[in-house]
Amino acid sequence: MSRTAIYPGSFDPLTYGHVSIIERGLRVFDEIIVGIAINVRKQPLFTVSERTELIERSFPGESRLKIDSFEGLLIDYANTRGSQVILRGLRAVSDFEYELQMANMNRKLDDTIETMFMMTEESHFYVSSGLVKEVARFGGSVQDQVPDHVEEALAEKFAANNA
Repeated sequence: MSRTAIYPGSFDPLTYGHVSIIERGLRVFDEIIVGIAINVRKQPLFTVSERTELIERSFPGESRLKIDSFEGLLIDYANTRGSQVILRGLRAVSDFEYELQMANMNRKLDDTIETMFMMTEESHFYVSSGLVKEVARFGGSVQDQVPDHVEEALAEKFAANNA
């Protein structure tokens, strides 16, 4: 029996915190499905295909990593993909409060799917996609927070938006 986890999020953009959770998750699970959540209330900087490419470039040749996108309830998506585990990264106590609410709601919707929390490495505790975008938007360096190709994509995106 294969152990597959869904790692959901916006990944707009992928950060080293995300990379760490994926790498460490691959030590526990046979397969990880990165589920790029499409949230109609948010206006992402990168398209789903751009986010997919940025994630793929961060894990070249990793056959146990699948990248997909979904809309709607995460629990429904996990069921369609046959996953019994939702993998979530935690940075701080504030994350835990929100994630605990989500995990309990998901358990209420389907008690056969478990949520597993993994702490982000200490060096990435403060990093969020939103913060990375804000720093990059104003020309600050995000070199230690994202892979090189993501930093380049951010610079290109903001240069195009400012042109």
